[in-house]
Amino acid sequence: MVGLSVGIALLDAKPALKVLILEKESKIGSHASGRNSGVLHAGFYYSPDSLKARFCREGNLELKSLCNEGGIPVQTCGKVVVTQNDEEESRLELLHAHGVANGVELEIHDGGYLQTYEPLARTHRRFLWSPNTAISNSHSVILFMLEKFMKLGGRILFKTTVKLSFNSGEVVVKGNSYKFKHIVNCAGAQSDRIAKEIGVSDEYAMIPFVGMYRATSISRLPLRTLVYPVPHKINPFLGVHFTLTVDGKVKIGPTAIPILGREQYSLLRGLSSFDIWQVIKGTRSLVSGESHNFSEMLRSEWPKVFRKEIVKQAANLVPKASEVANWSRKPPGIRAQLVHLPTGRLEQDFVVRSFKNSTHVLNAVSPGWTSSLPFGRHVVNEFVLPSLI
Repeated sequence: MVGLSVGIALLDAKPALKVLILEKESKIGSHASGRNSGVLHAGFYYSPDSLKARFCREGNLELKSLCNEGGIPVQTCGKVVVTQNDEEESRLELLHAHGVANGVELEIHDGGYLQTYEPLARTHRRFLWSPNTAISNSHSVILFMLEKFMKLGGRILFKTTVKLSFNSGEVVVKGNSYKFKHIVNCAGAQSDRIAKEIGVSDEYAMIPFVGMYRATSISRLPLRTLVYPVPHKINPFLGVHFTLTVDGKVKIGPTAIPILGREQYSLLRGLSSFDIWQVIKGTRSLVSGESHNFSEMLRSEWPKVFRKEIVKQAANLVPKASEVANWSRKPPGIRAQLVHLPTGRLEQDFVVRSFKNSTHVLNAVSPGWTSSLPFGRHVVNEFVLPSLI
């Protein structure tokens, strides 16, 4: 999604450019972009000085407009964020303050009004209401983005492996050489791997976290809105929550379980020695750092592999979830989380680095899908176009 956004932004700015996307897989959207929840976030989770805050609210509006342009279903169903204790109440106020600072339409209400917004949810004392949170189909959006890119004159090659040569200014793909003025690395979970080949991002390691969902029909659990808990105070994940899909499903999840492979969608597939070594380095740094509580992360996440536990946690937000017997597994997604090795910090914001005539998008985790259109323009305007002048 980020790569397509960059490609479209380049051709919008400079229609005469020749833009080529090199895609590792045989089809578009095989990994994070096609496996995310399809939620168009409103932009209130993020620190006001972050790139995420800057681009999420704008991206929400642009992505809705894109869906309307492409005839893609989009539902502005809203979201409630509920609390479970007094400590979470204070964090709810911080979320509200972030939302106001970010220019997001956001309301905080006493719990007595929750029935008006989501009758099946429960809260401790108060809740947040985000009216602009929406849902769509992520894969349909990607396909329409690809269509737009190609109509602008862009090209895409599938099943490609890349070898860069900065001395000669060329990229070799399947034995063919392409001269380039600038390379943009939007390889998602593999982005730091490409960057490390040329000495960029040596201060980082990548830890992949697998996210697994369970789903049921909305007829069994007729939610009106998305239902989320207050996020953990220091760990970077949103906790078990309820999302809706445009095809009539209710999903609970995700897990956030650290794994060894960036494409390890099953137990023994998608592993490599490079990935394992990166996870070891990143985990060492994470454990010794003070920014996060890794042991608590493991204790809270691993039990959610089992249906009983993930339903139990979900029922803290929507008690009726415990009455649903039919929860099917959904295809997992993998969140590639960048770790800053000197500090042991999981990077919370988008991270972009430049080197010679290349730009590297090293960290574009959630809300990367929602933010992708304005974020792609940012990458082009701040990093790529200045090098082409």
